Amino acid sequence: MIELLKGTNIDFMGKRRYAFIVTGILSVLGIIAIVQIALGNANLGVDFAGGTAVQIKFAQSVSLHDVRKALEEGGLKDFDLQDLPTENKILIRVKKQEEKLGGFSEKIIQVLSNKFSDKKPVVDSTTEIGPKVGSKLRKDALWAVLMAIVGLLIYVGWRFQLRFGVGATIATFHDVLAVVGIFYVLDKEMNLIVLSALLAIAGYSLTDTVVVFDRIRENMKRMLKEPIEAVINKSINEVLSRTIITSFTTFLAALALFLFGGEVIHDFALAMLIGLVIGTYSSIFVASPVVVLLGKKR
Repeated sequence: MIELLKGTNIDFMGKRRYAFIVTGILSVLGIIAIVQIALGNANLGVDFAGGTAVQIKFAQSVSLHDVRKALEEGGLKDFDLQDLPTENKILIRVKKQEEKLGGFSEKIIQVLSNKFSDKKPVVDSTTEIGPKVGSKLRKDALWAVLMAIVGLLIYVGWRFQLRFGVGATIATFHDVLAVVGIFYVLDKEMNLIVLSALLAIAGYSLTDTVVVFDRIRENMKRMLKEPIEAVINKSINEVLSRTIITSFTTFLAALALFLFGGEVIHDFALAMLIGLVIGTYSSIFVASPVVVLLGKKR
């Protein structure tokens, strides 16, 4: 693969207008998702929405329909079920619960023990968060992402030039927005685990972008008479093999987590898989074109 990518001469900057269309769609989708998360209308986990999450483990597999019917007959309402079939577990969540949270897990296990005594249900884990705490965690999470991106702007702007810092920041912000938007469309739960994946994606995206920018800076010193588009195209083509190989090997590691890591980190691994693809795309088609747009004088 490395040999195939050596000596490429792809006109990346010539395709930047098409890339901006894709970037714009992903960014708008991400902004909509962020607004819905801030308003509490997205699929928020117990971490952000507040409520109770109880994970029940069975000795044998049991259908979601039977569990739902048993809980409804036991007097429980307004709950969500998620099947974890590989481990014979079921996650039961009640969000935005205003009443006292304590005792919810005991009531669940009592109902299920009466109905599925032969399958020996036990409480595997319990998470209880009040609505006010969940709202605070949601705001703190948004601030954490924003502060991280501001820090990236300052770092890259100091190391290179201000327009490079702006380009890297826009690319990183685009990556976070894109992953959040795709998760919103897929109706995936937003929780602290996904937040940690977003911060990891931001760091990876910055690293990839800095490698491209570093080569651009070197070529700018040697190609003084060439237009900036030619310099950027040459720089991206020179580091293309490194970018593809690094992203591909990291993608394989995230894929292994997605396939074999278990249900707990399933969404984390999915976010990383999406983020790796988008991060590689943005370092080429978002960060560098922004540098061009901000001025061709060097």
